[in-house]
Amino acid sequence: MSKILIRGARILGGEPQDVLIDGETVAEVGTDIEAPDATTVIEAAGQILLPGLVDLHTHLREPGREDSETVLTGTRAAAAGGFTAVHAMANTFPVADTAGVVEQVWRLGKESGYCDVQPIGAVTVGLEGKKLAELGAMHDSAAGVKVFSDDGKCVDDAVIMRRALEYVKAFDGVVAQHAQEPRLTEGAQMNEGIVSAELGLGGWPAVAEESIIARDVLLAAHVDSRVHICHLSTAGSVEIVRWAKSKGWNVTAEVTPHHLLLTDELVRSYNPVYKVNPPLRTEADVMALREALADGTIDCVATDHAPHPHEDKDCEWAAAAMGMVGLETALSVVQQTMVDTGLIDWAGVADRMSFRPAAIGRLEGHGRPVSAGEPANLTLVDPAYRGAVDPAGFASRSRNTPYEGRELPGRVTHTFLRGRATVVDGKLA
Repeated sequence: MSKILIRGARILGGEPQDVLIDGETVAEVGTDIEAPDATTVIEAAGQILLPGLVDLHTHLREPGREDSETVLTGTRAAAAGGFTAVHAMANTFPVADTAGVVEQVWRLGKESGYCDVQPIGAVTVGLEGKKLAELGAMHDSAAGVKVFSDDGKCVDDAVIMRRALEYVKAFDGVVAQHAQEPRLTEGAQMNEGIVSAELGLGGWPAVAEESIIARDVLLAAHVDSRVHICHLSTAGSVEIVRWAKSKGWNVTAEVTPHHLLLTDELVRSYNPVYKVNPPLRTEADVMALREALADGTIDCVATDHAPHPHEDKDCEWAAAAMGMVGLETALSVVQQTMVDTGLIDWAGVADRMSFRPAAIGRLEGHGRPVSAGEPANLTLVDPAYRGAVDPAGFASRSRNTPYEGRELPGRVTHTFLRGRATVVDGKLA
């Protein structure tokens, strides 16, 4: 078993310390650690050491759309972005609505070796919203599914949603809702507002998200279950979640990096790279989301990494697929929008991108403190780095990033999965 000594890293942004990794665990944390038998010594002065990042919302596309992404390429992208675990959404082909499919994804993750893959099971058969999927069987499978979502589609039937919330209580599961009232978003192409009116594009109103969130927090309270709100995007949604939490209800929420930075003004370019679901909202929404993430109303950042092949994006706006890749740029966007603005510190980043998502997903071995005896799932970040985003260098199979050419701060220099380096000096191991 190899020993790795990290010298002078600022753990969660604190004072410089040394960290000794022995095999799969953190053996020692302190100053002036002596480790003459260390096989690798990393001089990390000025760098931030975080627990390995955890993503609650990743689309790996396998099985069925390997032209967009595979479990291998997606987990390589995750490692490059500092992630040691991702939750893989169920909207694959076939849909991950049975024990067999979730076990397939889980095993592919084991074989990839770049990060842990925790499958998310579908709430309904085929994502059709009509009949509950095999929730218990997926939980009892080797994959041990604890999070269920029809993401990409909303569980819009209140009776089905109630039954799902009641069912997952048996094993402390959680239903993660894509909040989108379908009748209010028929033909929607972007956020409903001034820009959509000027451009003549079909609008996706904020109330389509907020009405579902309001319903579901009430349902979760009624049956005393756990609901998680995917990719929350409006100021109104923030207020509903804040109200639900003030009641003591078991409600959690996530925000994507792109909703913390980008606005619907970008759609004026008609560049389909900015087409995403939920859509980019207004500057007022962006500011509300940042404040809510800072004060803990929004629990965590989740990428909603949504890879698409170029032919699905390099076309006219109306025909383009919705979604953006996000694993490799997430931490940089959070640094720019939250850390460099003074809204949170690096300990806050660890909380929102590791501790809380791991807790929501009930993911063991991740989201742990950087201390002796803990699993060595770690990420080293150089916060002083500045560079333009070049998708040609992505590990993801797809290139549909909204940040091409944009300068972003921070760079992941090393990622460790149970003591094994998956990224070294900014390159995949």
